[in-house]
Amino acid sequence: MSKGVQVPTAARAELSLPRRQATAVAPEYSYQVPISGWVYALAAFAALFHFVFSGRYGYFRDELYYAACGEHLAWGYVDHAPLVAVIARVSRAIFGDSLFALRFFPALAAGAKVYLSGWMAREVNGGRFAQFLAALAVLLAPIYLTFDSFLSMNSFEPLFWMACAAMVLRILNGGNEKLWLLFGLVAGIGILNKHSMLFFGSGVFAGLWLTPGRREFAKRWVWLAGAIAFLIFLPNLLWEMRNGWPTIAILHAVIGTKYSTVTPFEFVWQQSLLTHPLAAPIWLAGLWYFFFDRAGKKYAVLGFAYLVVLVELIALHGKIYYLAPAYPVLFAAGATCIETRMLPRTGNWLKLATVAPLIIGGLIAAPLAMPILPVEYAVKYCRFWDVKEIHVENMPLGELPQLFADMYGWPEQVQAVAQVFSALPMSDREKCAVLAYNYGEAAAIDYWGAAHGLPKAISGHNQYGFWGPRGYSGDVVVAIGFSQEQLRDIFDEVNPAGKVVTSQYAIPEESNLTMYVCRKPKKNLQDMWAKLKWLG
Repeated sequence: MSKGVQVPTAARAELSLPRRQATAVAPEYSYQVPISGWVYALAAFAALFHFVFSGRYGYFRDELYYAACGEHLAWGYVDHAPLVAVIARVSRAIFGDSLFALRFFPALAAGAKVYLSGWMAREVNGGRFAQFLAALAVLLAPIYLTFDSFLSMNSFEPLFWMACAAMVLRILNGGNEKLWLLFGLVAGIGILNKHSMLFFGSGVFAGLWLTPGRREFAKRWVWLAGAIAFLIFLPNLLWEMRNGWPTIAILHAVIGTKYSTVTPFEFVWQQSLLTHPLAAPIWLAGLWYFFFDRAGKKYAVLGFAYLVVLVELIALHGKIYYLAPAYPVLFAAGATCIETRMLPRTGNWLKLATVAPLIIGGLIAAPLAMPILPVEYAVKYCRFWDVKEIHVENMPLGELPQLFADMYGWPEQVQAVAQVFSALPMSDREKCAVLAYNYGEAAAIDYWGAAHGLPKAISGHNQYGFWGPRGYSGDVVVAIGFSQEQLRDIFDEVNPAGKVVTSQYAIPEESNLTMYVCRKPKKNLQDMWAKLKWLG
């Protein structure tokens, strides 16, 4: 069958025609259907959509933190892998200090996710409709709309999982076995983006053992892939070892306290909320396709990989969205199952019955997932849908969900600190440290403070705790985020110096904070730093 010839979907379903012709020398892979133009269009729309809305509301707490980490490039950080700091550094170097700058690469990642989902649908025997449906499902999934609306490693993590999954599919379809080397390269960089890439790797490893794919272990390429991934990950691993495994320590500190824990049943059913309940039948069909369809069983490696990672995350009390990178490949498989097994029996009416609810549900979910509506309308809209019941961290909430609320209040804090700082005598300002309780407050000061004449902040929270007191003695300190009682344990003189008048939409714990001017430290800050450091 020559390249470019389109076989009717029904005929392909009946005959289960192979997608490549095996040869004695090197198997060649030939596509029956090219990538649909709709896939390219939806991918471009996804990126453009995020570009348009990237400037709404304000900077998310973690974006400011990653920008601060980008000023201190290292092979590791207490609470995240190093790649996101590099991306923040590059973004600011190219585009400057703006929301658009920090959110430029996440917007591109949105388009890449949509494209790869359509590509994988073709790889598992999907025609044009399957490619379109898979791409549409990924475009409209609330979790990806959220991931790609601000800078974080979560925006890029699905891309690494998807790229590795795509290479596994190509190898299973007779592609060049040296693709395992590329798999190792992408997986290694993926670990430097987020350590949960290790879960995906363990899932693929288990999936190969549990399927005929185990024959790959008899060849050197898959082992070389593991070696490449390990070597790329090694500098970060050595950083963890030298610093006492802080990532493990912080997980012990936050699970069950800061991080919400759910029952296994809640973890599973909330997956449908992340991908949208009306899209859940598609990825469930993908699981069925991998395990029970005679054409899909060939790719069961990835079905087992999903189940293995699911069990691991439930056992380790992972956040519900940690499994989100696994769904694009299930959408691709499910869309192919619908196209090849259901459409021939039902006719084209099923296309409308599948696509219309998906679009309607996506339009409803989009303003809940990313900053689209004017904030005053977002408050009413979120209240109507009661989305505050779905949260991954334990903290008091105000009028907005945590994602939106954490985009408010930071500039006001910096301005208030600057007023207190500038009111000090010049002799005090020269030696004054700005001490913030958490990394959000500290990172905001680092991001905007220079324009207000502020020095870089110090804080004991997470990575800031590792950076230490930056040489300050503590003789004069402007503190924000602390209670007066906490500061009296450190200083003999603690005086209120003003209050932050912040946005009504800010998260409650960052609202109406009192600032203090502190003097007469009980010990030098360096000597007391261990008392100030905390993980959470």
